[in-house]
Amino acid sequence: MVAGCRAGDRGAQREVYDTFSRMVYRLMVRIVGLNDAPDLAQQVFLQVFRKIGQFSERGRFDRWLYRVAVNEAYQHLRRNRGKQHLPLAYEPVDQSPGSNERTDRKDLLEHALARLEPELRSICVLREIDELSYREIAEVLEIPEGTVGSRLNRARRELKDHLLSLGWEP
Repeated sequence: MVAGCRAGDRGAQREVYDTFSRMVYRLMVRIVGLNDAPDLAQQVFLQVFRKIGQFSERGRFDRWLYRVAVNEAYQHLRRNRGKQHLPLAYEPVDQSPGSNERTDRKDLLEHALARLEPELRSICVLREIDELSYREIAEVLEIPEGTVGSRLNRARRELKDHLLSLGWEP
């Protein structure tokens, strides 16, 4: 796929997009929010196809893609610092049995995650949701493994505090 993308092959680009678009979109939702995630996910793939020549064959493509996505999210947050984001006027509701409690817990977690600093939020998402190892997170974020551990501990503490302040009962 990578070789095809480097050669400008649209089929290879489509394959990369189809393989990784859900992963990138989920990451963007959790770092920048639901409103900006679709556009930013598209921007990530534009950057990937522009910068594909910078990918080193020694590394894993998905880790490089994560790095491009996280960097794009951080740039977006810096550009939009101080701008207020409006919540959706209408939230679709799941009517299945037990869905209200699941929805409430999910919303509570999403609100608490949104309160974390972007660097802590991204580490938390990469570890707890995308299940990357400390080594993989260190590679994606280009920080030492020990820093991943200390930031993750801080993120978990702050997340718990935010959840409690929002009314979560353990």
